[in-house]
Amino acid sequence: MPDDDPFDEFFDEIERMMNEMFGGNAEFHLERGPGESPGRAGPEGARDVHLDVHETEEQLRVVADIPGVDKNDIELKCDGTTLTLDATGSSRRYSERIDLPATVDEHSASATYNNGVLEVVFERADDSTSIDL
Repeated sequence: MPDDDPFDEFFDEIERMMNEMFGGNAEFHLERGPGESPGRAGPEGARDVHLDVHETEEQLRVVADIPGVDKNDIELKCDGTTLTLDATGSSRRYSERIDLPATVDEHSASATYNNGVLEVVFERADDSTSIDL
C-alpha cells in the first residue's frame, strides 16, 4: 500500500510555519496517530519532542509532550540559555535541545511531569547588573 497520506503536505506546512513563527528557538513537529505516517526520528532513533515555550516578564515555561516515559527516566540540563531534554521509555526515546528565547536563572528551575506532559518553569535572569564603586 502506498504511503501517500493526503495530509502529509498539510502537516509539513504547519510545521514549517510554526518553526518560522518562533524564529528557530524550538523545533516543532506534529505527530500522527496510530496507523498514520510515522513521526520523524531524530539522532539515533530519538523521537521529536512536541513542545511549547511560554514567556512572561518574570518567567519562562517550557511544556513538552513526552508520553510513555517514567518520571525517573527524564534528564534535564540547562545552562541559562539552552535546555537539554533526554528521556527514555520502554518503546520510545526522546532527545531535544531547546535554545531558550531569553536567559534564565537555571537554579530557579522547577519541573513537573504528569500524564506524559513535562512542564519546566524558570525565572528570567536579571539582564542588568549593578556595579558598586
